[in-house]
Amino acid sequence: MADARKLAAIVAADVVGYSRLVGADEDRTLARLRALRSDLIDPTIALHNGRVVKRTGDGFLVEFRSVVDAVRCAVEVQNGMLERNAGLPPERRIEFRIGIHLGDVVEESDGDLMGDGVNIAARLEGIAAPGAICLSEDAYRQVRTRIDVAVSDLGETELKNIAIRVRVFSLQVGRSAPTKPGAKPSEPSARRVPLPTAAGIAALLVLASAGAWYYVGANHGVSIGSSMKRAAAHLSIVVLPFTNLSNDASQDYFADGITENLTTDLSRIRSSFVIAHNTASTFKGKSINAREISNELGVRYVLEGSVQRDQSRVRINAQLIDGNSGAQIWAERFEDDMADVFRLQDHVVDRLANTLGHELVKAEAQNSIGHVNPDAIDLDMRGWALASQHVTKDSNLVARGWFEQALKIDPDDADALAGVAQTYLEDYTLGWTGPDIDYDKAILGAADGSIAIAPDNAAAYHVKAYYLFLSRRANEALSAAEAGLAVNPNYAGLYGARSGAEISLGRFEQAISDAQRAMRLSPRDPYIGIWHVLWADAELERGNFDVAIEHYRDAIDTGLHTYFPYANMAAAYALAGRIDEAKSALAEARRLKADLTVEWQMKHAPNSPRLFDGLRKAGLPEGGSAEGLQAAVTVSTIIVPAATTGQTRSRDGDGDDPIRTMPMSGARKH
Repeated sequence: MADARKLAAIVAADVVGYSRLVGADEDRTLARLRALRSDLIDPTIALHNGRVVKRTGDGFLVEFRSVVDAVRCAVEVQNGMLERNAGLPPERRIEFRIGIHLGDVVEESDGDLMGDGVNIAARLEGIAAPGAICLSEDAYRQVRTRIDVAVSDLGETELKNIAIRVRVFSLQVGRSAPTKPGAKPSEPSARRVPLPTAAGIAALLVLASAGAWYYVGANHGVSIGSSMKRAAAHLSIVVLPFTNLSNDASQDYFADGITENLTTDLSRIRSSFVIAHNTASTFKGKSINAREISNELGVRYVLEGSVQRDQSRVRINAQLIDGNSGAQIWAERFEDDMADVFRLQDHVVDRLANTLGHELVKAEAQNSIGHVNPDAIDLDMRGWALASQHVTKDSNLVARGWFEQALKIDPDDADALAGVAQTYLEDYTLGWTGPDIDYDKAILGAADGSIAIAPDNAAAYHVKAYYLFLSRRANEALSAAEAGLAVNPNYAGLYGARSGAEISLGRFEQAISDAQRAMRLSPRDPYIGIWHVLWADAELERGNFDVAIEHYRDAIDTGLHTYFPYANMAAAYALAGRIDEAKSALAEARRLKADLTVEWQMKHAPNSPRLFDGLRKAGLPEGGSAEGLQAAVTVSTIIVPAATTGQTRSRDGDGDDPIRTMPMSGARKH
């Protein structure tokens, strides 16, 4: 290709005091720079359609088609550095100076750029203060009405080896532009895009999730710098190297394997920002408190742990720490046989990743309380923290309100769309809304919309798969569950959804296996009771009525006090010939849902012929109105203590206390 001349926006940047930093601690400095490139700089450049022309040891040269994109990118990078440097002593800070110029350049056949456009950008970078951005007048003219940071006019400036003087403007990142006299306060943007600058900025969850779960977008309606002043990114975490407490250094590989695999699995949580393992490993063997690490890396949470092997047993401890306060949020211990080291390693990592996913969302939701102007991610976290509990009708509406509020801020919020779908799934399953609702549109429309925006959103596949199997579309449900598992093979709920589809298809052994897999992945999951129900349904269809009854009771013991575990248990009792117990269980199901009929259940459950036959034998009406049945039921009762339910809120919509009267003459003793 022949050399080509063109107009381009050029960004030149380098690290202030690079030689001093390398001389003081070469390994850590280089590791931090690598992390900055992979987690902040390169994703931000890509987001704003930049092209890296060349890199030096401490800097880079980037070409942009638009000065607006160039300045936005530079502001985000500098804000990201402000966050990462917060709390660090000056001698340990990595600070960039950046120069931007719009000018004529020559692109050579190998993609390199030459000419005055490049030279002026490089000279502007040389005169920039640490953490600042210097623009030539040609560049500043393109963005002067869009800048929301303080600007200093440095006047006509002589630049080294540049023939003519250049008027220079300096952007003071981190300082807002002064309000002009008589200016009205700016209205909030109709679509405020949360850009977690400390995060690896990629298409957002997680998040898991999930790859990363970030909301990003080139919102050209937002003024430069107006939404960049962020604290550490939502769901940002570093997994520190697990400490080997065994008296055998050869066991380091096991601790290192857990650390590396857990880092990978947490990165699949949507909206998560997980520090790369190579960076985290630089802290191995060093005594540095969690708050200092949090400040240095720009993360909200620090996970640390230990591994101790004793002959054939291994004990693993882990704790999640709030990087801001240093307080412990959560801790867990695992102990198992070392018969199969890699199986054990995978098992521990899977359990930790699933549990941490719930704990991080709860912590973020708690942190967002009290925010005067919560952003979309704050609202998502609040909604999911509520939706991930045993919800009531009222709390389900509150969660939906938060998701809908998030969508007003960002209509392309994939997690909010999945959350809206989740709340309508609760309505559909529990009969909380009238027949006029178009559930295909409310659930599938929102879930598919979420997937279209973020194809890695496992939560959206999860909601979609559950609704499809409950609405008797088992093959479609199976496809949705498997598509979600291809994105995140450790998303426990997707195994539950696949279990429901397999019940409808008569694949009972596989259904049980998937329900068990979900429980192993997330043994403290808020929805583990539903997986017990699915396991029980499969056992019932196989004719193992007593086993099914045990799992229905297990589901209730987890706090799942809604109609369907009682109704399904009534069917199992009836099929086992225990009619009195069947009637007691059915009475409780009808108390929780007075209009329950066989016809309704057939439209809201997997295709389970034996189950429906058992409901008929237990005395459930085939169809039509069930008005008045509840009052006609007279049974003996027992009190289920709160300890049995784990102090969990009920799911029946009545807001009843967990200590409730449960009609069941054959109740399980505790």
